[in-house]
Amino acid sequence: MITEIGITAGEIWHYLDNHGTVTLSDLVKDLEKPRDEVLMSLGWLAREGHVMLQKQAEDYTVCLRRGG
Repeated sequence: MITEIGITAGEIWHYLDNHGTVTLSDLVKDLEKPRDEVLMSLGWLAREGHVMLQKQAEDYTVCLRRGG
């Protein structure tokens, strides 16, 4: 399972690099991955400081963390 989470984390990073800020719902839909797998991968990326998540009404927005 850790391999799948890592692969999905890479796909998320590339998706966000190309699309900018997106909702979590759109990310799950567009990646066509199980929601749980996307959430685990986002947790990995967030823990490593690569993404930012922000609560927006009934959803979350997700974007890459940029900067030095």
